Amino acid sequence: MLKVLKFGGTSMADADQYRKIRDIVRSDPARRIVVVSAAGKRFSDDNKITDLLYLCYAHLQYGVSCDSIYAMVRERYCSIRDELGLQTDLEGEFAALREKMEHGISREELVSRGEYFSALLMAEFLGFRFIDATSWLFFHYDGTVDQEKSYAALCALVGEDGCAVIPGFYGLMPDGKIRTLTRGGSDITGALAAAALNADVYENWTDVSGILMADPRIVENPKPIERATYSELRQLSYSGAQVLHEMTVFPVREKNIPLNIRNTNDPSHPGTLVSEEFHEPRNMQKGFITGIAGKRDFSIVTISKKGMAGAVGTLRAIVEVFENNTVPICYTPTGIDVLSLVVPTEKLAPHQYSIMDDLRSEVRPDSIKVTDNIAIIAVVGRKMAYRAGTSGKIFAALGEQGINIRMISQGPDELNILVGVDNKDYAETIRVLYNAFVK
Repeated sequence: MLKVLKFGGTSMADADQYRKIRDIVRSDPARRIVVVSAAGKRFSDDNKITDLLYLCYAHLQYGVSCDSIYAMVRERYCSIRDELGLQTDLEGEFAALREKMEHGISREELVSRGEYFSALLMAEFLGFRFIDATSWLFFHYDGTVDQEKSYAALCALVGEDGCAVIPGFYGLMPDGKIRTLTRGGSDITGALAAAALNADVYENWTDVSGILMADPRIVENPKPIERATYSELRQLSYSGAQVLHEMTVFPVREKNIPLNIRNTNDPSHPGTLVSEEFHEPRNMQKGFITGIAGKRDFSIVTISKKGMAGAVGTLRAIVEVFENNTVPICYTPTGIDVLSLVVPTEKLAPHQYSIMDDLRSEVRPDSIKVTDNIAIIAVVGRKMAYRAGTSGKIFAALGEQGINIRMISQGPDELNILVGVDNKDYAETIRVLYNAFVK
C-alpha cells in the first residue's frame, strides 16, 4: 500500500510542526511520499515565507534593498534546522540564491525557493530522499502539465518502494526555466504525485480536521463532514465553501484515488474522506445532508416571453448575449415562458445596459427584470435523492423565521438544492438550514 502525503504551510511553520509530521509519517509504513509547502504563519501576525519572497522580488524590481526581508526568510529556515539538529548546508544554499538574485532571477524561481528549502530540511529530518520538483514535474509551453512525461519520470525516480520528500508549487518548463503553479499549487503537486504513483490514498494535511458542514464564522462549531463524493466537493467549492478547489484534486479524481483531508495538529481525527462514490443503503436515514455553503452578491435576470418554452433557438440566443458581454451564468432556474439567469453582480454591472439592449434586440421579450442583492445558498447531499420532503422542509424552516425565498432550484442529479434569499438574510439562512437538517 502507498500513501502520498501533502503538508500545507501551517504544518511546516516551525520545528515543532516538523516533529508532528515525523510522528505522522512514522506511524504508518505506507506513508512513503511527502510533498511539502513553504513555511506558513506561526501566529496571526507572522509572515508566510512565500509572501516574503514575493516581496523580495518586488524590491529587486524597484532597485530597493530587500536585505531585511531576505534575512527573515534565511533565519526562519536556519532556526528550524538548528532546533532539529540537522546538517543541511543552508548557508551555501542561501548564498547561491543571493548570487542569482543579484544577477537577475525570475520571480517564479525566487518564490519557489520556500518549498525547496522546506523539502531539503524535511528530507533530512525523515531520512528520505529529496526529489526536486524540476526533475519530474514538467510543463508544456502553454503552461499546462505534461502528465505523461511527469508521471513516468516520478515513477522512475521513486522506484518500487522508495521514500521521498518533494517540494510542491513548481516544476520545469521545456526551456529549462522554473514555473510555479497557482497559489495553493502544492495541493496540485501532491495530487499529481499521487496519480503518478497510483497511490492508494492521497492525504492532504492542513490545520483543520477535514471539511466542515458549514462556515464556522456563521454556524458555531459545525460538524465535520465524514465522507463526501468528488461531485459533492465540487458543488460545495463552487457554492462558496472554503475547500480544496476542483482543479486541485482532478489528478486523483481522474484515477479514482481517495482523498483524505486531515489535521496535522490532531492526527487522530479521521478527517474527511473524499471518493468518487460510496456504497450505502438507499434508505439510510443518518446524515443525508453533506454540507451547506453559499455566496452573496448575485443578480437574477428574469426574461419573460409568451411561447418561449416551445421556441427553437431562444435559449441559445439569450446565452450568447451574456457570453458576448463576458458575463458568466452561474445558475438557470426556469419556468413556463420564463427564464432566470443568476449571475455575479460585479460581472453584470459594467455590461447591464448593453445586455438589456441586446436581449431586446435578439429575443424581443415581453419583460426583463433585474433583481440585485441576492445570496445563493446550496444544500448539498448525495442522499437527498432518496429523501422525500426536503424542499418542503426548507420552505417550512425559512418561513418560520420570516425569511423570504426569492428563488429555489434543484439540479437534475438531485445532488443539491439552491435557495436564493436577500443578501441581508444570508447568514441567518445558513444557520436556519443547518439547524433544520443537521442538528
